Amino acid sequence: MSMFTEEEIKKKVREGYMVESVEEMTEGYKKSLIVQLTVQADTELMSAPAYWRAAQHAPSTNTQVSAHAIIQDELAHANIAYRLLEDLGVSKEKLVYGREPHEFKHPYGFDQPLDNWAELVVANGFFDRAGITLLSDVYANTSYGPLKRALVKVDMEETFHLRHGEVWMRRLSKAGDHAREMLQRAVDWMFPMTLEWFGLPDDMKRHSGQLDYKLKGLTNDQLRQVWMQSTVPLCESLGLSAPAHYDEENKEFVLDYPFPCEYDAEAKHWDFEGGEISWNQVFERWKARGPMNEWYVESVRKSRGQVEAWLNGKAAA
Repeated sequence: MSMFTEEEIKKKVREGYMVESVEEMTEGYKKSLIVQLTVQADTELMSAPAYWRAAQHAPSTNTQVSAHAIIQDELAHANIAYRLLEDLGVSKEKLVYGREPHEFKHPYGFDQPLDNWAELVVANGFFDRAGITLLSDVYANTSYGPLKRALVKVDMEETFHLRHGEVWMRRLSKAGDHAREMLQRAVDWMFPMTLEWFGLPDDMKRHSGQLDYKLKGLTNDQLRQVWMQSTVPLCESLGLSAPAHYDEENKEFVLDYPFPCEYDAEAKHWDFEGGEISWNQVFERWKARGPMNEWYVESVRKSRGQVEAWLNGKAAA
């Protein structure tokens, strides 16, 4: 039984109280924290096979090594979040190996194939920036002490991933027409994909547990604005077209396309001309998962069997 009532813990965390143990948590606090950590862990885990697949297109051995270093970091970050979940009584074994692929909670963006080096570096520049945007907010505001301390390491390494993306986006933007065209195509589908990452608009948000328990500080729309504050100027500085602009009068970024809209996963194309769709339609697309969902999940799972078989073979020899 918790030391606090729901109202007491909400009041205490608003006043700066840091939760350190399960015994201090109410059921509502614990449930919200588990949801947040599961999304965090699954996102880090599924980025690894997505990036590994794209790293095969690295232009040199050195660049492939850099990509593999990022993959190693992502797996370590996933382990941190799963380990924190174990402290809350959730089985890491069950989360990684006991769910169906469609039950993982990572964003839809990591169900898409990254088919070339340009898409990998834009993923670093866009997806990893989204991760930093979310986790920096959590680090600054979370009331859960173990997570705050763990994010010190995560934030430093995610910054490296982002810088890797930015550096290579600049290089490709100056590398000739073909490279620049590939870069723009990646931006075209990944910019709207990342904006969906932050979830429902604030006026439609049904649950506010993460804000009520001070597990994060900013709303979904505020997080979208933070992401665009860096991403839109980056694209503009590279001569790349991004479907958003800054509204001087209202002091905010405005999208130049209907949000949300339909996405063709096979063609990697957003149907701007088709107009706005409902968020229920978006949820149905997310629920159905993307084209690489099963492949990414199974590529992580099969490694354990392969290692165990190798170890057993060595032992038998």
